[in-house]
Amino acid sequence: MKVVANCDGGARGNPGPAGIGVTIRSPRSKVLAEISEAIGPATNNVAEYTAVKRALERAAELGATDVLIRTDSKLLVEQLKGNYRVKNATLQKLHAEVRARARPFEKVSYEHVPRERNRRADQLVNLAIDAWLAEHPNEPPNDDPEQERLF
Repeated sequence: MKVVANCDGGARGNPGPAGIGVTIRSPRSKVLAEISEAIGPATNNVAEYTAVKRALERAAELGATDVLIRTDSKLLVEQLKGNYRVKNATLQKLHAEVRARARPFEKVSYEHVPRERNRRADQLVNLAIDAWLAEHPNEPPNDDPEQERLF
């Protein structure tokens, strides 16, 4: 079964409160699953990778064999295709986790899409961050210097 997963991740503050959004659809655009999760303090790039990781996990649960990942992060797409290096240690770990989750599928491909074609995933990100902020009104920002080195 083929699925299309629109993924997005974001952080308010970079690093700051972060969340992910994923919409998984059939090739005919029937919504099969949506994910809106807060991941706590993180960078935008950590959130983007986490969104793809969760999309692949959910696609496997749905029984998919062929997954098209769509994201508005050109950097993420190029890194996952192997065209750009991943220099940050945190992102290297997430990159390896995404690659490991992609292996069992017959096919996984990555496509960069304009932000306007990723609106629902972006909405899910913002819902997750808003919910996290409501539950953690006094949470300090993430001061992990490793998180700040994005490339």
